[in-house]
Amino acid sequence: MKPVVISGTGLYRPPQVITNLELVEAYNAYADRRNAERAGLIAAGQAQPLVHSSVEFIEKASGIRQRHVVDKAGVLDPARMRPRIAPRPDSELSLMAEFAVAAARPALEAAGKQGRDIDAVLCAASNMQRAYPALACEIQHELGAGGYAFDMNVACSSATFAIEQAVNAVKSGSARCVLVVDPEITSAHLEWRDRDCHFIFGDVCTAIVVEAAETATAPERWRVLGTRLATQYSNHIRNNAGFLNRCEDTDPDARDKTFMQEGRKVFKEVVPMAAAHIEGHLQALGLEPRQVRRYWLHQANLGMNQLIIKRLVGGEVGDDLAPVILGTYANTASAGSIIAFHEHHADLGAGDLGVICSFGAGYSVGSVVVERS
Repeated sequence: MKPVVISGTGLYRPPQVITNLELVEAYNAYADRRNAERAGLIAAGQAQPLVHSSVEFIEKASGIRQRHVVDKAGVLDPARMRPRIAPRPDSELSLMAEFAVAAARPALEAAGKQGRDIDAVLCAASNMQRAYPALACEIQHELGAGGYAFDMNVACSSATFAIEQAVNAVKSGSARCVLVVDPEITSAHLEWRDRDCHFIFGDVCTAIVVEAAETATAPERWRVLGTRLATQYSNHIRNNAGFLNRCEDTDPDARDKTFMQEGRKVFKEVVPMAAAHIEGHLQALGLEPRQVRRYWLHQANLGMNQLIIKRLVGGEVGDDLAPVILGTYANTASAGSIIAFHEHHADLGAGDLGVICSFGAGYSVGSVVVERS
């Protein structure tokens, strides 16, 4: 099996930003409107009033301070509370493909590649804009890439699961150079009207170039020492939106058609699962957690990441060992660990080890162990 490297990464973030204060003001205005509409039911004890959110609540619960979004005005409109996205004709580049291409171009530049050098494109994200044709095929066409392309979805683990597919394709010889893109327009499937989760997500796209070490020319290369994936069924993170909804005659705006989670159960169950997964993966490679110079973890919750690292290495956890990008980007689903890697790897030296790890709905956990060349 030929050695495989990550030779380039790219990041695209939409320019519009929502701060916690702006989000709280919009949510509280919505809550007041909704409480006024149901005043009679609330007075009769037949409904519970919506409770205000606060900046303090959000930051204590998550560590998030702001998020990038594709449309700010629609999210902050108390009468709408979701982004406003204009439909595009089929002849125009779709929104997710636009995000992906914007992230792919700097990744290709970092790797010293052009579109024609790519012979596989994997579009991996927690939701896809459409069923078909595949977004990956559209991205492949726009970049002038060859070979094959396909979409895949493993929720917040989509990026690491796709990296394993890319690594295996290069190892087996079915591809020489693979582009993985993770366009996460999470604002479109977040329930902004739910106090428990209205602050969680932000929009972004990442891109990763995976290729054979023998063809890599980039000045920065990360040899992939191993990948490992695991899944365990759980109902505690769920989204019931899908093509069968119209046949079920269900309300397309019903609460279950957007992101839902039982946060406390997820925290309790995923932390030990992710820590054990990383430790087991390292041991299989003959490594120990303390040998790892940096962990780039899924960016869902500050407390969750800190506890996972404490389980692995003990003691206090700092940004140098496990960088956090939640404050700036919020939870960006599968793109989070890749953003952390993209923004916090340049200071590492030859021989330094790192772990990219994501975890999310499914449950799913994916890890990629890398070494700076």
